[in-house]
Amino acid sequence: MTLPIQITASDLRKLRELIRVGTLQQGPDLENLKRLEAELERASVVSEDELPDDVITMNSTAELENLDRGGCLSYTLVYPEMADIDEGRISVLAPLGMAMIGYRVGDEFEWPTPGGTIRFRVRRLLGAAE
Repeated sequence: MTLPIQITASDLRKLRELIRVGTLQQGPDLENLKRLEAELERASVVSEDELPDDVITMNSTAELENLDRGGCLSYTLVYPEMADIDEGRISVLAPLGMAMIGYRVGDEFEWPTPGGTIRFRVRRLLGAAE
């Protein structure tokens, strides 16, 4: 069962532009961009005021539990130009970043990656980056 995701209109607009530009470039991430586009198509768009506090949005920091390997990790979901995996900032265009957006605390999700399907549970949100 695929859980519904929520996204703000502002994030939706910016992400659709990233997809548009990425698709025009026909780069190696084309398949991932199509997956992200499909995720956005099924998302419920809500105003920032209506968005629950436990939803992963752009600039959210989330603690994720790896359901296959165990253990937890934390990432801040950012736009590509802000990404720095060593600093814990993951691009929304990275497979895990695409998978994270719109899910809530307690949700489980999976996403195909070059190394196989990843499965995570959102444990908690740790706040938003400035």
